[in-house]
Amino acid sequence: MNAHLMARSAYSGAVVPTRTGRGTEYEVFARVTRRLRQAQTGDGGFADLVRALHDNRSLWTALAADVAVETNGLPPELRARIFYLAQFTTHHSRRVLAGEASTDVLIDINTAVMRGLRGEGDGA
Repeated sequence: MNAHLMARSAYSGAVVPTRTGRGTEYEVFARVTRRLRQAQTGDGGFADLVRALHDNRSLWTALAADVAVETNGLPPELRARIFYLAQFTTHHSRRVLAGEASTDVLIDINTAVMRGLRGEGDGA
């Protein structure tokens, strides 16, 4: 094997696409939303529901903290909407845990944000 072939084989694995910030955010939302859907079926029991809700609240808490910073580059109106959704998510999650509500609204919100991250609608 000559040096040219060795170099090609050494760098052939480097063609993995680089994920953008939006792509990473989309993947996090997709993972959390998938867990909410799975927990909704009830197959994993209450513990799976609690874990899925915790992960979703953690995601929204991180988003709220990010948009609360003055140096955040998003428009102020969008930042306010995201912050409100984070508050709503926390409140609604408590209702789900109390057995007073379902995860449907949380899944719908996450799905709308995912569409926005993909450029398929208004998003958040």
